[in-house]
Amino acid sequence: MNIEHLKLFVRLAATQNISQAGKELGLSPAVASLHINKLEDGLGVRLVHRTTRKVSLTEDGLAFLPHAEDVLSSVEAARASVGAGKVSPSGTLRVAAPASFGRMHLVPALEEFLSRYPDLYVDFRFSDSIVDMVEGGFDIAIRNAELKDSSLIARKLAADTRIMCASPGYLAKYGEPLVPADLAEHACVNLTGLEHWTFDTPDGPVTVKASGRLRTDNGEAMRDASVAGAGISINSTWSAYKHLASGELIQILKDYPLVTDAAIWAVYPSSRQLAPKVRAFIDYYAECFAAPLYWDAQL
Repeated sequence: MNIEHLKLFVRLAATQNISQAGKELGLSPAVASLHINKLEDGLGVRLVHRTTRKVSLTEDGLAFLPHAEDVLSSVEAARASVGAGKVSPSGTLRVAAPASFGRMHLVPALEEFLSRYPDLYVDFRFSDSIVDMVEGGFDIAIRNAELKDSSLIARKLAADTRIMCASPGYLAKYGEPLVPADLAEHACVNLTGLEHWTFDTPDGPVTVKASGRLRTDNGEAMRDASVAGAGISINSTWSAYKHLASGELIQILKDYPLVTDAAIWAVYPSSRQLAPKVRAFIDYYAECFAAPLYWDAQL
């Protein structure tokens, strides 16, 4: 079985386009189509449905895909082991990440990563939606949500500290809440799905339903609305640390920390061997985000 044919098949499964998959591997559409034909002939099954506009995997193709991915990961790991650690990770690393966190913390640290691994190419896809790693053909996903897919492995990169914030202008106009119950008298900027806020108090956890006229599904928009004086919001320190340092936001309710176990996770498909390029990326960013976290320095 030809490894290059497997690579093409895996990329075709992600792109659903033979021309695009071939282009990523330096192949013409005609050669890419020929390689898929040879793979199917060798297996004796049809892996791909072809139409004039796109391709999709057959039932056999869907069953074969995870095995093809495991083979490629094992081959890459084997090559690295033969080089006794001297072979640099290579190829294209596809990474999905939340848009805000990716722009603010992954991209600024990327130059050093690329300098360390000159044979690696990085394909970042930034979205606040949870992506399907297999369908999207991603090697790694960065997430700050609880892992629910048991077919994935997660490694914690950093804590995701969350605090209550408001602008100086808002506090000057409406006053500062002194206990969580005071939030009922304030405008709160809500993040969709996070309307109930739980605080650690001397009497145990206290949950408050945030009230307010503004709700958004984007963390940066929520933060910026608070900066503009629209109300009080929960913010991850990785998102608000520059605004806290500049004084545009002020942390409030410091004596009543939020009850949360949120964290930044690197998630990847389970397999017998962890591909060297995946390990390199995770180890590098774990190093970048090692405690003490630079975005918590002002707390």
